[in-house]
Amino acid sequence: MIESLDRRRFLRAEFTSGRAVVRPPWSIPETEFLDRCTRCGECIEQCETGILEAGDGGFPEVNFQRGECSFCRACIGRCAPGAIGQHIDSPWTLRAVLDSSTCLAARGVLCALCVDQCPTRAIRFLPQRAISIPRFDLSACTGCGACIAPCPVSALSLHALPTENIPCT
Repeated sequence: MIESLDRRRFLRAEFTSGRAVVRPPWSIPETEFLDRCTRCGECIEQCETGILEAGDGGFPEVNFQRGECSFCRACIGRCAPGAIGQHIDSPWTLRAVLDSSTCLAARGVLCALCVDQCPTRAIRFLPQRAISIPRFDLSACTGCGACIAPCPVSALSLHALPTENIPCT
């Protein structure tokens, strides 16, 4: 599989793919974002939940270990170069994904932290005789990240998924 490299990673000889970087909600596509963002930090300062931080090269990134996105749109109003919020309707296509190999409930341990934290009730347990595994209604998931930090075994992550015709799994 051939991966595209941005100029910065190429010049640093960073040819392996690291962790996926999540830009602020309503960000323009990555290549354009890197060209347009001035790294001023205004979006980071305005983030009401404190999940935006300066990442590699000073570009803003979302850190869901710090909390969830409330989709307040404060970052849009402060982005003068237009790297965030230029004619974009949806904040992103991120959706919660469960790693059932590490999920406590999937391993028979009673845990419902992700369900308790989900503001849209996109995560639920179906009644069973044994301990239930969380089920996700991806059409209800906003990708806010509220379920990420509370998970004691980091079994949840957010991935870019198509938003149309997402079944409940």
